Amino acid sequence: MYSCIAPHGGEIIPELASKAMLPRFEETRNAMQAIARKVSHARPHTIIIASPHNLRLWGKIGVVTTQSSSGTLKGSSKRSASLIARCDREFAERIVRESGKEHLPVVGANYGTAEGPASDMQMDWGTLVPLWFALRGARVRSKIVIVTPSREIPLRINFRFGQLLGRLMRKERTKRYVFIASADQAHAHSRSGPYGFSAAASKYDSIVLDSIRENNLRGILSLDPKFVEQAKPDSLWQMTILAGVTDIVPSNSHLLSYQVPTYYGMACAEFEPLLAS
Repeated sequence: MYSCIAPHGGEIIPELASKAMLPRFEETRNAMQAIARKVSHARPHTIIIASPHNLRLWGKIGVVTTQSSSGTLKGSSKRSASLIARCDREFAERIVRESGKEHLPVVGANYGTAEGPASDMQMDWGTLVPLWFALRGARVRSKIVIVTPSREIPLRINFRFGQLLGRLMRKERTKRYVFIASADQAHAHSRSGPYGFSAAASKYDSIVLDSIRENNLRGILSLDPKFVEQAKPDSLWQMTILAGVTDIVPSNSHLLSYQVPTYYGMACAEFEPLLAS
C-alpha cells in the first residue's frame, strides 16, 4: 500500500499559476508528477485522502460518505481546474462503523441526498490539488474516501485512527489502496505573508523533514502545541494519521522535495511498504 505526503498549494497545477509563479513551484510540481507515476503503478481501487480543508468538525474526525465529490479552483490567470471523483461509500461507511467499535470520535457525513447526483461533497483545495495529480496525472479511475482530522482532540487519537485505517486496508485482500496526507507545512515563513513571520516555522519544517528522512513520523506526536501554533502548519494532523497508517503497514520513507516558494513550506514524500499489503 503506497502512501505519501502531498502539498496542496494551487500553483502546483500549471493551469492555476501565473507566468511569474509557474517556475517557483517547479521542483514541487516535478515531485508531484513522480508521486502520480507511483500511484499509477499501484493501480489503487481506492485513494484515501486526509485533507485539512474539508469538513472542520469540532472534536470529531470526519469521513465523507457522499456518492461523489467535485470542485473547481480558479487561478490568477482566469484559468481553472475542475475535478469530480466517485466516492467509495462502502469503505467509508465501514471506516465509520469500525471506528465506533473502537470508541474513536469519528462521524460520517453525507450531503444533499442519500444517493444520486445530489449526494456530492464540495471538493476543497486540500483534496483537489493532490488528486489532480493522483487521478488525472496517473490516469487511474480510482474511487476516493475523504477523511478530515480534528485539531481539538489529542494527536494520539488521530494516530489511532490512522492505525485503524491501516488495519482495514491490510485486511482487504481483493482491493488495493493508496493513502495521501494532503499537507502544507509551516505558514509563518514570511513577514509579508498572511500569518507573519515566526522563527518556529523553519524549525517546525526541519523537524518534519528529519522525521521523514529518519523514517520516524511517530516522533511528531510529541511536538509542543504552543510551538506548533507559532509555526502555523496545516500538516501535523494529517501526517499523524499517516504515522498511524505506516505503524501498521511498515514502510520506507523517501523525501522527494522541499520548497518555500512563498510564505509556506511544501514537502513531497513517499512511503513504500516493506511488504505487500
